Amino acid sequence: MTVTEVNNHQSRKAFLDAARLIYKDDKNFICPLDNDIEAVFDPEKNIFFKFGKAQRWILTDDKGQLIGRVAAFINEKKAYNYAQPTGGMGFFECIDNQDAAFLIFDTAQNWLKQHGMQAMDGPINFGENDMFWGLLIDGFMPQSYGMNYHHPYYKKFFEDYGFVTLYEQITNHIDAHKPFPERFTKIANWVIQKPGYRFEHLKASQIDKFASDFMEIYNDAWKDFENFVPIQRATILETFRKMKMIMDENLIWFAYVDNEPAAFMVVLPDANQMIKTFNGKLTLINKLKFLYNKWKGVNRMRAVVMGTKTKYQKHGLESAMFIKLKEYVLPLKQYDEMELSWVGDFNDKMLALHQAMGGVFGKKHATLRYIFK
Repeated sequence: MTVTEVNNHQSRKAFLDAARLIYKDDKNFICPLDNDIEAVFDPEKNIFFKFGKAQRWILTDDKGQLIGRVAAFINEKKAYNYAQPTGGMGFFECIDNQDAAFLIFDTAQNWLKQHGMQAMDGPINFGENDMFWGLLIDGFMPQSYGMNYHHPYYKKFFEDYGFVTLYEQITNHIDAHKPFPERFTKIANWVIQKPGYRFEHLKASQIDKFASDFMEIYNDAWKDFENFVPIQRATILETFRKMKMIMDENLIWFAYVDNEPAAFMVVLPDANQMIKTFNGKLTLINKLKFLYNKWKGVNRMRAVVMGTKTKYQKHGLESAMFIKLKEYVLPLKQYDEMELSWVGDFNDKMLALHQAMGGVFGKKHATLRYIFK
């Protein structure tokens, strides 16, 4: 077997083709767009290169056939927040062969060691955790846009190599036609009527304002979680820019208390329903198909991220925003399901909210760590 560094057009193409080959007979797999994958490794498009580095490789067998791939990366803002300097590995794909899988893991480990790391987390992304994050371990169904899909046999590769689960990522589903539980609705309607409480959906014409509000809420809401690194305004604006093609302003909500930004909820139509036949290629024809599919509408939403400032976390703001969302969604008669993804198993408050809304289990990913020997 031969490991080859991705450093030219041919190897970049092979890196992208690896997933298409490995999942070619899996009807549940929806190929991510090549453009989305390439953007992760483009310093002009991924701001994480300003404080980090990345490398990727492909693996071929003795006949020159493509059988796997991997990427490794270091985020300098996060790497030294742990007991051991910790890098990341991701975009792992491999045929069902342990020797091949271990060689891929070794490749990522050796590169990270050379750059001073003593551990690696994976499979993760060289970017925010709303995309390409975690190993799918339960719920092998078509995933929503940005959520990793994997073969079931990958889990044993990670465990046998020595990876240990850091946390599990829970995704729950909600029937969009089913009323919220009575208690949930009662509390939400009471919150909506409270003096000084205001709820607004995002307006693209005021994106700078909403980006500032998002940053203020997010950095307060997550500040107490272990190894948290504040999000930067540039990251938020870049994320909003990427969402622009698919987002519906009326699905993204902000809550204010006496005009202070207090909570937000970002929900997107599931773009995977728009691109599932593209096989990762955004050709001219597929761009036209995308516009048609967007116009025709999709029937699944994905709640990508939510946040509430610490001092407002028991005020029922999240419940109120979901009621506002449903007031818009139900008359459309378009959406059948909302996916609540993903919530770490350490986030008791958000998991309790899912339960209060009537959410049912959908799928589970895991973020794992391997400490170098």
